[in-house]
Amino acid sequence: MGKIIFLMLLFFSGPLLLAQCEIHNKIQPDGSMFYYFKPATFYTTKSKSLKINIVTDKENYFIALQPIPFPSKEEGKKIKDDLFLELADKNKYTLKHYDTRYLKQDSILQVLYLIDKKDLKAFSTFEAISADINMQGTEFIRNYVFKLHKNAILEQLNCFIKTND
Repeated sequence: MGKIIFLMLLFFSGPLLLAQCEIHNKIQPDGSMFYYFKPATFYTTKSKSLKINIVTDKENYFIALQPIPFPSKEEGKKIKDDLFLELADKNKYTLKHYDTRYLKQDSILQVLYLIDKKDLKAFSTFEAISADINMQGTEFIRNYVFKLHKNAILEQLNCFIKTND
């Protein structure tokens, strides 16, 4: 009887597990391929919000931020500072700025930060707690204390790692 219940749980939860690992891909202008998840909302208020997802070229892993509001394209291109992200292990990690780009006819600002290879284990184990971002052109340091989908980074990263094994 226990085996039947286990098999039923496995059967019904299997599609849910696969849905969590819905990886998309996009060819970049330089011909390289990027793989990504749809962004998850980590923070939202009436005045600002922040969506985050993991992006990879299968060699490096990046955290992609989509903040709202965001500065004009001229000001946004000045965003070049590193990201400081605190995880549930109570450590703050510094992620190097990789790229700032505007998507969908400049309606979305996306800022990519490189996850250091030595920090992959922590990012795939602990949920995100907060982030400090220098948003040139809007204000100095924006601090976000995450309330929503705090485990999305580790879940997305684990999906990529599992897929690449």
